[in-house]
Parts: sequence; structure tokens; C-alpha cells
Amino acid sequence: MLTLLVAFFEGNEDRDTGKGVTAMGDRIRVEVDGVTHELTREQATELRGQIDDALTSRREFLHTAGEYRDDGAYVVSRRGADSAGNSKVFESFEQVRRLYERLPTEFTADAVSRSGITGSRRHMLVRHYAEHPAFDCTITRRSPLTVVKTTADGTGDEATAD
Repeated sequence: MLTLLVAFFEGNEDRDTGKGVTAMGDRIRVEVDGVTHELTREQATELRGQIDDALTSRREFLHTAGEYRDDGAYVVSRRGADSAGNSKVFESFEQVRRLYERLPTEFTADAVSRSGITGSRRHMLVRHYAEHPAFDCTITRRSPLTVVKTTADGTGDEATAD
């Protein structure tokens, strides 16, 4: 049998969460990379809102959009579309990055389909790779839609995939 322990605190007692955050009356201490920052409750609330916004943000590009959801998932969708048929949900942005790294130096929607992504979502993902700044590649042909990976300095030299 599991036991549930609930503790009640007056607003002025010190509480250490054990995760680098300590509540001390009307102040909050946060430790990040070994540096302690002391905030008022108002500042901490504002920071929490800003962090929540950053963790669950949506960024729109020319034809596609990318959204970080609060469950950690990353969703690639057609810009302005709201149906499930116009989006692909990945477990995380890292999963999108790993797929990109496995693609050849020059790839089309057919190469993306080998990973199990079907239909028009393949083209949407190819466009997303070309539009998102985290992926160093560019569209070289529209028919068939073709993307070529470039080097970090943008010289067009071929990149290597894992």
C-alpha cells in the first residue's frame, strides 16, 4: 500500500524542494549551474511564465510551423492548417534532428518516406528542414522537391550523414 504524505506550510516557512529551489518566506532561491539567484515571488512567477512560454512555443516559417508542446513533443505542421492530416507529431525535437542526420546529403520526400512518414507529410517535413535554422540545408529543386545539406559555413560542400 502506498502512503501519501502531504505537508502544509505557512507562507513564511523555509522549504527546500531538493531540486535547486528553496522557498524562503517571500523570496525564492534558485540554483542554476552552481550559481544561486534570489528572486521575489513576483519575479519567480514572471520567470516561470517566460520559461513555460519558451518550452511550449510555436514558430512559424514560410510554409511550415514547429511547435514545442508541454509534454515534450515537437509538432511539424503546415503553416495556418489546423487538422491532424496537416501535421506530424514527434516525441521530441531530438527525434526530428536524428531523422535529419540519417538522411543522405541530397534528399527528397521519398527518402523521408523510408522512415515511415507517408503522404503529403513527407513534403511538409522536407520543407520544414529547409526552413528551420537548426538544419543547414537548402531547397535546390521544386519538382521533385529536393533538399541539399550544406556545411555550417554555408559553402555548399557536402555534409556527411551518420
